[in-house]
Parts: sequence; C-alpha cells; structure tokens
Amino acid sequence: MIPGDGVGPELVYAVQDIVKNTGIPIEFEEVFLSEVHYTRSASIDDVIESISRNNRVALKGVIQEGWKGESHGLNMQLRRRLDLFANVVHIKSLQGIKTRHKKDLDFIIVREQTEGEYSSLEHELVPGVIECLKIMTRPKCERIAKFAFDYATKHNRKKVTCVHKANIMKLGDGLFLNICSEVMPNLYGNIVDNLAAGLVGGAGVVTGQSVGSDFVIFEQGSRHSFKEAFGRQIANPTAMILCCANMLCHLHLDQYGLALRAAVEKVIAEEKVRTRDLGGYATTGDFVYAVIDNFKM
Repeated sequence: MIPGDGVGPELVYAVQDIVKNTGIPIEFEEVFLSEVHYTRSASIDDVIESISRNNRVALKGVIQEGWKGESHGLNMQLRRRLDLFANVVHIKSLQGIKTRHKKDLDFIIVREQTEGEYSSLEHELVPGVIECLKIMTRPKCERIAKFAFDYATKHNRKKVTCVHKANIMKLGDGLFLNICSEVMPNLYGNIVDNLAAGLVGGAGVVTGQSVGSDFVIFEQGSRHSFKEAFGRQIANPTAMILCCANMLCHLHLDQYGLALRAAVEKVIAEEKVRTRDLGGYATTGDFVYAVIDNFKM
C-alpha cells in the first residue's frame, strides 16, 4: 500500500478499514513515497522491494509531482523501474449517479506511459526557450498496441479506437499510426481520461491501473492529489474502493472483489449516502461505513 499525497492516505486507509471490518483475507504493507514530503519518504528501492515481496501488486494513492529537482519524478521512476508501460482506465456509468448522458457509458482507455511525451526529456536551449523531446520507438508502439488488442479480446470488447495527431506530428504519431491504427498513445489518453471521468460522475468514481509484464499497480484513473481537501473528510473513496475490488479479482479472490464492488454499487444506487462531489453531504467515513454495512458474501 502506497498512501500517496493529498487525500491519498485518507482514501487508502478507508479501504483498509473496509478490509478489516469485512474479513477480506488480505494484509497491507504500507510504504510511504512522496516528493513533497521527501524527509518521510522511503526510497524508490524500498518501495520496489515491498511490491516485489507482496504478490507484485500495490494499491496506490496519487503521488504529487514536485516542481523542482530531478526531471524524472517518483511516478515516472516507479513506472520505468517496474516497466509499467500500460495505463488502463475504466469509464463506466454507475446507477444512481445522474449525468447529462441518458445512455450508459462503458469503455476502456489504454495508453502508453513510459515514452512519447512522458519521456521527460527536456532542456533549456537559451534563457526562455525550452525544448521537449517526444520519443516514439517501434518496439514500444508494437507492445502497447498488442496489449490493447489482447485486453479488448479478453474482456469481450468489439472495437479498439486510436487517438492521435499524425496529421501534425507526421513522423512521431505517424509511426504509431502505421504500426497500429486502433489504439491510443499517452498524452491524448491522459486528456481523454480526465474528460471521460466527468461523463460518469467525476474523478472520484473512476478506477485505473498501471500494468507491466510482471507488476500491476491499482490506482485512481484521474491523477490528482486533491490536496486542498486534505484532512476534511470530504473526498469520495469510491474509485479507491473499486480499485481494491479490481485488485482482489487480480489476486484470484473474485468472490471478495465482486462482493466489494456490489456493496459500492448498492450504496451509490440507493442515493442515501453521497459525498460532496456527487451532490451530498456525507463524509468519507460515512461512505465507508455504508459500504461495510452492505458488504455481503
């Protein structure tokens, strides 16, 4: 468990409370990783060692990026070291959350997160002139394309769509488009992640995961630490709880994962306990207690 910054600790501890009070058979080893509270932070090596000895999975809060220091922040270092090349975000309407769209939404966003605009290669040529390099390589484009198609096949998805700017970046995005015409590169995926979250109720209800060949980190789909809400008990824990449900299914504890998801969906559908982002006045703790009460095996 990596609590993260902002409201991250409140959200992961909310999950921990649910696990303890429902008898879900897992234990968390907590490792604190932060750029803004670096004096209390574990080293990246300690974090990787912890994940490696705990089934190679982690539940992670958002780590706020520092504005100074190394060009490669801790988030990028973690992705690079564990080779978490694919970011997967599930956009799904939840019964009980009213949106402007009458039709239910259910789609997956897949993006490459270790190269392209996320290469973190930039420098100042002369004062006031910054050059950022976007790196695209055939092997990594082929890998993310194959991952997306395999994921679609495994989860019974009928269509894979590509978002690109090959009309402007003819060589970079052109390479990607030529390799696979129907999957999504990184920056555009991040933009779509954040826009799509608003279609189904906001950042507090959208799950995500960073996937590599050997490791998986489960985290919210929208990467914002929401630090202004720290300590106020107003953050919506839905996404983090559903991330835990996905993690349980990944660990072959499907009955617990499905029961946890069902409890969350029931609380939302009943429309009695709502956090502020969903138009209510319930606290983070209120939502957690409601999920515990509705957890049935």
